Amino acid sequence: MTLWWILFTLFILAMLALDLGVFNRKAHVIGFKEALLWTSFWVSLALLFGVGVYYFYGHHKALEYFTGYIIEYSLSVDNLFVFLLIFQYFRVPHKLEHKALFWGILLALITRAVFILAGVVLINKFHWIIYIFGAFLIYTAARIALGKGREIHPGKNILVRLLRKIMPVTRNYQEGHFFVIKRGVRFATPLLAVILALETTDIIFAVDSIPAILAITKDPFIIYTSNVFAILGLRSLFFAISGIMRIFHHLQYGLVAVLSFVGIKMLISDFYKIPINISLAVIASALALSIVASLIWPKPIEQPVTKE
Repeated sequence: MTLWWILFTLFILAMLALDLGVFNRKAHVIGFKEALLWTSFWVSLALLFGVGVYYFYGHHKALEYFTGYIIEYSLSVDNLFVFLLIFQYFRVPHKLEHKALFWGILLALITRAVFILAGVVLINKFHWIIYIFGAFLIYTAARIALGKGREIHPGKNILVRLLRKIMPVTRNYQEGHFFVIKRGVRFATPLLAVILALETTDIIFAVDSIPAILAITKDPFIIYTSNVFAILGLRSLFFAISGIMRIFHHLQYGLVAVLSFVGIKMLISDFYKIPINISLAVIASALALSIVASLIWPKPIEQPVTKE
């Protein structure tokens, strides 16, 4: 298993190096067509990896991987709105959005690994904590259903505020550099603040997503690989649908159903174990129905208020 961890990590690092060093060496605006191609590439890669899991580990592990991947991808879609909010707040130039997401997601891969290993160790050592995770997921689902989801305030972000206390921050983006030296003084640029805001946000979202997938499997490798592919696919998906994200306004109800189901699954795990194929069917159906509902009943277009 250690060999698989090493090979997978090297493969992902190679793909990221190829992405930033070859295909996106020069900062540019990611168009819809390019974003769609990258999204298709990462989704296809995730599916092929699932086939590999089936070949080497069998039917059950493959189902765990695909269920985990769908959960992580669907929960991560919520991140897209936060990415958009952060970019708008910091007025990130469109050509630098890819670089910001690249480094933000690279840090997220590291923190996710820490969260996953910690979660698995906690559940294996203190089995009762699974009830806390389950209750927390249901609580989160209730907050989303009531329109009280996570509140993100980029300007109040603790790491961004700490950065501004440690060193001065320039007003402009300095061609995408993280630091610049002016008159012998080192300055940070807003791009570094953006990455810190993205990373902090991912930590907040990981608090929900990691317990959710722990209800499906306790295998760290399956959890991490499904997380990695979901996160990497999310970045390109942002550029593909950033202009039409608000179309899927009913998706939150699908997420409520997914979180509630997974929370209940954890709470009753000692009395009844819901088969993994049923879990996959329920989660996929909830998300599909919420997307279809968004298309059938689109959000009304707000009419501008006119003064008589």
